[in-house]
Amino acid sequence: MKITKEEVSHIASLSRLSFEPEELDVISLQLNDILIYIEKLNGLDTSGVEPVTHAHDLVNAFRDDEVKEWLSNDEAMDNAPQSDNGQFKVPRII
Repeated sequence: MKITKEEVSHIASLSRLSFEPEELDVISLQLNDILIYIEKLNGLDTSGVEPVTHAHDLVNAFRDDEVKEWLSNDEAMDNAPQSDNGQFKVPRII
């Protein structure tokens, strides 16, 4: 499959992008290279390969959730420029 400069220009206009003619040449060549590579990949026999969601056998990269002591409401309000009834008071913005 070959993508022409006219097709790239049409897709660019649909995307509200503008390119110089020299850029259209480069982009069409790059897109054609991508399509050639995809054709090579489509030619591979992947019938024995299991689908994966990640390249590595990584189960969980996150730490365990642990309940820890945090700031009390009074300690948090000590840092507030203004507070009212245990809540941060901020200027009204309309």
